[in-house]
Amino acid sequence: MKNLLQDKVIIVTGASSGIGLASARQFGSEGAKVVMAARSYERMLELAPSVAPSDRVLCVRCDVTREDDCRALVEATVARFGRIDILVNNAGLSMRAMFKDLDLNVIRRLMDVNFWGTVQCTKFALPYLLASKGSVVGVVSVAGYSALPARSGYSSSKYAVRGFLDSLRIEHLRDGLNVLVFAPGYTASNVRNAALTADGTPQGETPLDEGKLMSAEACAKALSRALHRRRSQVTLSVLGRASVLVRRLLPRLMDRFTYRFIAREPGSPFQ
Repeated sequence: MKNLLQDKVIIVTGASSGIGLASARQFGSEGAKVVMAARSYERMLELAPSVAPSDRVLCVRCDVTREDDCRALVEATVARFGRIDILVNNAGLSMRAMFKDLDLNVIRRLMDVNFWGTVQCTKFALPYLLASKGSVVGVVSVAGYSALPARSGYSSSKYAVRGFLDSLRIEHLRDGLNVLVFAPGYTASNVRNAALTADGTPQGETPLDEGKLMSAEACAKALSRALHRRRSQVTLSVLGRASVLVRRLLPRLMDRFTYRFIAREPGSPFQ
């Protein structure tokens, strides 16, 4: 496939680890100019040489829950590279607790990062993306199509991101803007270690065998292919695609399957 990402300017939020870092490296390997955005600025500086040569990579400290940070991210990108071709809204936060036990501030934090982070970054980048007829991506997870119990705040935020991006796509149907809703399944990353518990503290460990999950690198390659093809929706893994289909056709059956699946997790909140 012809390398369509050569010299494209791509912003990746949540770029200090997991899917974000793997995507930054994938884009860099294809000749893109990569803007890495995350709160962990020093870590990004250490990782930047693995993404691209210094003249093709920029690290920006950015907390996507802060409107001013999102605006500054876009301004720094344009000041350095003069344009924006692709925005990958990847920064995300998860949770693991029953809603009946949950401090409501946990859901507010997830909405601030997952939903408002996407909205704010997209708002400030949009004029440049329209000018370049570029792409905006939301990394939503299969949980944004088929809800997960004990992740009520996570699924809610991802459903909200999907609704926002679907609306945006229709608004700009004739403007040349590509809007991609990208839904990985379970992917090896730090997101489960950092997932919030009922009182808002990180759980600190993952309930899954991360070695058996899709790698962040495989996910990044799938994202690159989707951007090459200007796809509007991509759901990864056989299990992920099956979950979305069964949820659409047989929702009650999917409820029971999902309950059993989550109940088998080590330390499941159902136990």
